[in-house]
Amino acid sequence: MNVTIIFLPALDDQPWRWLRVADDGVVERGEGALVDASDPVTAVAPADAVTLHWSSLPARSQAQAAAAARIVVAEASAGPLDGLHVAVGDEADGERPIGVVGNDRMLGWLTLLGNAGIDPVAIVPAPLLLPAPAEGYVRAELGGQSVVRGVSSGFADEARLTELMTGGSEPVTLGREAVDAAIVAGVAQPLLNLRQGPFARRKRRAVDWPLVRRLAVLVGLVLLTTLAIDLVRIARYSMAADAAEMQADALAREGLPRGADQGDAARLLTERLSRLRGPGAGFTATVAAVASATRDVEGGEVIALAFEPTGELRATIAASGEAQANQLLARLRETGFVVTASTFQSDGQRVRGDVTVALP
Repeated sequence: MNVTIIFLPALDDQPWRWLRVADDGVVERGEGALVDASDPVTAVAPADAVTLHWSSLPARSQAQAAAAARIVVAEASAGPLDGLHVAVGDEADGERPIGVVGNDRMLGWLTLLGNAGIDPVAIVPAPLLLPAPAEGYVRAELGGQSVVRGVSSGFADEARLTELMTGGSEPVTLGREAVDAAIVAGVAQPLLNLRQGPFARRKRRAVDWPLVRRLAVLVGLVLLTTLAIDLVRIARYSMAADAAEMQADALAREGLPRGADQGDAARLLTERLSRLRGPGAGFTATVAAVASATRDVEGGEVIALAFEPTGELRATIAASGEAQANQLLARLRETGFVVTASTFQSDGQRVRGDVTVALP
């Protein structure tokens, strides 16, 4: 186990103290700024900054234990809990330690450590680094501050406070070796870590590069499969289009006369259709337009027709009156033809005139 332990100073003008734990023993001590904090760091909070309580709390969940701990602290505190951070620890003998510290104090410690590039894995109250005595109290110096630990208590060693808390019983002072052994054990498995709730340490997830590579390979395979599907679909569409074009060409050649199937079948078929229907819109389409317009007009009648080689259709038409004749001409123009009409002459009860119909 390699851990760096930093003792947070109780006052701003006090020096930083630290030590390193390796191979289950303290291997280095120092004061001042910490140069290298590559190992995990555990910070130790001053004893006079954290108030400790012990109480039997439910062990079903951390949230239930924290809620119960706030009730215990509220009963023992004279002030409101809004500005206090309450953390719950673990104890093997039933009663669990509860740490109470100001929110601003916790934020100040984390900011101070963060400015030094340190993100501690835990913040442990100093008294909890000492071994719990079977009875009475023990005393030791931690980070330049004298600390007292009882069976279910822990506090800073001050003459009047200690005498009041111990009831006049003199604490047993621990030697250096006993203190170091207690520190190693207390850091390996802290009874109470103040980094809970809003001050909990954020977990940094390491990048699983083998997983990233596997995902990249899978994404590449998916893209290649998608591309292959698109290429197959394009090839199928292309072959279907070629087959449809060949079928259309074969059908077009069936409409050509024998001996006239050399060359572009579509062009040859278009030329033959043009010859059959005549120039312009063709005889059939032009006559159909004139007949339809005449049928829709009251008293309309086609008297004579003549289809010219130029594609024009000359027709003599009759109508019940001049209004009906104009209506017939308007209907022809609505079909898209250019209509030229002579003056309609009266012919008994009707009027008649010559009309020329052609494409624009």
